[in-house]
Amino acid sequence: MALADSYIAVFEAKYTYNFWRPLTAIRNGDQDGNDATTLEPGWLPFLETPMHPEYPCAHCINAAAVGAVLAREFGGRVPGLKSTSMTLPGVTHTWTRVEDFTDEISKARVWAGLHYRNSTVVGVAMGKKIGELAADTALRPSR
Repeated sequence: MALADSYIAVFEAKYTYNFWRPLTAIRNGDQDGNDATTLEPGWLPFLETPMHPEYPCAHCINAAAVGAVLAREFGGRVPGLKSTSMTLPGVTHTWTRVEDFTDEISKARVWAGLHYRNSTVVGVAMGKKIGELAADTALRPSR
């Protein structure tokens, strides 16, 4: 439920704010109205840029929403949170804290050239609120 809610919220926000991605901004630095920036026409991100607006970071919102539910259920330590790459056999990331998981996702989105840091900060905060709301309303113990 938290993951579904996070997708609804993030795409509503993305198309409300309609912010350009680093690829567009860097390649059009001469058209942003700021004389301190210049264009870099050949710049490429490390990953293929998604075809929807940049702000806020969807991966960050999704991860933080799920992470908030996991944190609510398991407390500060999360047993067995790991991901194995489908394209790099044997490469596995393991996290014992939800914050480490969401932090790695946030950094990866910036380092890949897909997001600005503020979008990841906002995304994590938004996702955490969504996950906590889902945990408070849907995961209550039955009586």
